[in-house]
Amino acid sequence: MITSIVTEPGYTIIEDAPLAARNTFRVAARAELLIEVHDATVLPELFRLRALKAGPVFVLGEGSNILLTRDWSGVVVSLATRGIRVLEDRGDAARVRVEAGENWNDFVHWSLGHGFAGLENLVLIPGSVGAAPIQNIGAYGVEVREFVETVEAFDRRAGKLMRLGNADCAFAYRDSVFKREPARYVVTAAEFLLPRRRELRLDYAGIGEELAAMGLDSPSHAAVADAVMRLRTRKLPNPALIGNAGSFFKNPVVEAALAAELVRANPALPSWPAAEYRKLSAAWLIESCDFKGLREGDAGVSTQHALVLVNHGNATGAQIWALAQRIQASVKQRFGVMLEPEPLVL
Repeated sequence: MITSIVTEPGYTIIEDAPLAARNTFRVAARAELLIEVHDATVLPELFRLRALKAGPVFVLGEGSNILLTRDWSGVVVSLATRGIRVLEDRGDAARVRVEAGENWNDFVHWSLGHGFAGLENLVLIPGSVGAAPIQNIGAYGVEVREFVETVEAFDRRAGKLMRLGNADCAFAYRDSVFKREPARYVVTAAEFLLPRRRELRLDYAGIGEELAAMGLDSPSHAAVADAVMRLRTRKLPNPALIGNAGSFFKNPVVEAALAAELVRANPALPSWPAAEYRKLSAAWLIESCDFKGLREGDAGVSTQHALVLVNHGNATGAQIWALAQRIQASVKQRFGVMLEPEPLVL
């Protein structure tokens, strides 16, 4: 039960706030204090409050990339800012500013509806726009860093809003400076350079086959988005129907020599080049250890995809995390590879 709500210009404070509806695993947890921000310009004022100075602070978007294993004895800050606007139209491309609280999938559809290209492979990824650069979200051969020009963020160390260019964001595979320094930055908006023409990315497994099944040999960007949605809907469980946070583990990037040794011993193991390293299929490693479809109480692994851990109803975050650790240990013992979680585990 919520104990009290205080509304101030630009933000709302809720004491003893329930978080089950604010994470896609839908695990029960509470926050000692939840501050919902509707105007990012109030952040400097907010972070001067005693509660934010004294206790631990966690920034929460739509909760699609987090596993809460306990209550949060501190402050949760949630960005609820909204807005999409074209800052500069260059003809062949445009700079578009999107506030952190906008839904990512809605923004992808907005971009396609306004004639922009490139984000179609990233359709149907759950979460907010503010979370996209933090995780450097990616799917089907495309990463968001390819389109990010600038990220606006509140720098808690400097006490003011800052603008970080693409290079300053230090993007890497499912990583960024924002993820590496979570206690420093609060992403408030992102500015994207969106082209109107871009070569389609169709070489990722499944897209070409899906387009062929749709009877399309010269697809549009919108058609590729449709194909990706069909693939994701078929392969990944819907968080609205069963609690999950999408892919729970990253595809491990290992030394080329280790990858070659593993592929020699396991010829069916998918691997891809990653600079001087090789990227292995985490789903294949997990499925080979017989975890796909496993259920322990209400914590389990999806029958649709071995990378997805699920909450069948009343699993706690601690139970889901215990299962994840079992998977890590099993894969490490059998293949010598340590899987790294994609979601933030609290």
